[in-house]
Amino acid sequence: MKKHSRFIPLALLGLPLAGSAVPAEMPAPRPLEGTWTLVYADVLHADGTRGHDYGDAPKGLLQIDRSGHYSLLIFDTTRPKFAAGDKSKGTAEEFRAAALGTSSHFGTVNIDVAAGTLAFHIEGATYPNWENTTQVRKYELSGDLLSYKVPPRANGDVPVSGWKRLGS
Repeated sequence: MKKHSRFIPLALLGLPLAGSAVPAEMPAPRPLEGTWTLVYADVLHADGTRGHDYGDAPKGLLQIDRSGHYSLLIFDTTRPKFAAGDKSKGTAEEFRAAALGTSSHFGTVNIDVAAGTLAFHIEGATYPNWENTTQVRKYELSGDLLSYKVPPRANGDVPVSGWKRLGS
C-alpha cells in the first residue's frame, strides 16, 4: 500500500493543470443570431401598392441559433377556428384558410453579409414543395430590425417580412 501512496500526490498535481486548460473557442456570434418577433408580413404588388399577406395583425417568431439552425413561423391571426372543434372534421374552406394563413419552415440559414443575402436551407415546411430546397433572400439589418424580400411570385408580387429582435 505504501508503494501506491507516493503516486497519489503526483497524480493530484496534474489536476489543477487539467482544470486550467483553455476552453475551446465558441463560434463568433452571427449577426442575426437570436429570437425575432414579426413586425409585418406584407406583399408589394406589381402596381406599386402594398398589401398584407397574413392579415392586418399577423404574428410570428423567427429563431436563429449560433450554429445556424432556424425556425420561422408566421400566422394570420384572423384564421377562422374549425366549427366542429375537431381538426379531423374541418371543412374544405377551414383547411384552405388554415393552410393559406400560415407560413412555417425550419432548417439552417447561411448569411452572406457582403452580398446582403440569407440562404434558407429548408428541411421542413408547412408548404411541402419548399422542403429540401434553398431559398435566397435579400435582407437589410438596421439596428434590431431585420427585413427581407422573397423572390417575386409568378404574378409579380414580392412578399416582404420585417422582424424585431426580442430583448432590445
